[in-house]
Amino acid sequence: MNNRNEKTEGTSLGATCWRIGYYLVGLVLLAIGLTLNTKTGLGVSPIIAVPFSISNIWNLNFALMTFCLYTLFVFLQMLLDGKERRWSTLLQIPFSLVFSVLLDWFGRLPIALCALWQNLLLLLAAMVLTAVGVTLMVNMRLVPNPADGMADALGKRLNRGMGFGKNLLDLTCVAVTCVISLACGGRITAIGLGTLIAMVCVGRLIALCQRLFQKPMLRRAGLTEACVGEEE
Repeated sequence: MNNRNEKTEGTSLGATCWRIGYYLVGLVLLAIGLTLNTKTGLGVSPIIAVPFSISNIWNLNFALMTFCLYTLFVFLQMLLDGKERRWSTLLQIPFSLVFSVLLDWFGRLPIALCALWQNLLLLLAAMVLTAVGVTLMVNMRLVPNPADGMADALGKRLNRGMGFGKNLLDLTCVAVTCVISLACGGRITAIGLGTLIAMVCVGRLIALCQRLFQKPMLRRAGLTEACVGEEE
């Protein structure tokens, strides 16, 4: 009996370690993916377009502006959730701080490519890393990325799914970026071919990652019941 209990506790501890490990790897990959996105010169993904344009126009720190935007997302989530709000949502703020530090660190990498095909390859790598990072973090069901939490809150408030909320949030960020950059910089910044490609492709890449890796990843993290629930 004792041996069985010890084995169960050991399995549970191992699953928890895998779960935390997957989440942390996802966090790092997401930060690298978004950083590489800013290095392509083809326009950045919609969510980070606002802080990227603000940092360029007023010569402010991109990571700090991202932290400010993510913190705003946290409070908007709580506002949209209304009576269903959970105070655990505030845990997304320390997440945003850690994520911003990673963005600042990876942003110092000296990456500067000239040829279009090189930047397109860099964009592809950025999208793949972003998709894998999002997949790892979402499936571990710990502290969500504030952008994902905001998309989910929007979808629920409008009685639609998270996918609709994500599309609406992307379009809003693009519109706000265009207004800010035109009004304060005289030209559109941060929005380009890469933005459009990211809007179309990142979601599809996430769906592909889910199909390929979700079940084995959930089992290893001890979340097989969640996997079964999703299939039903």
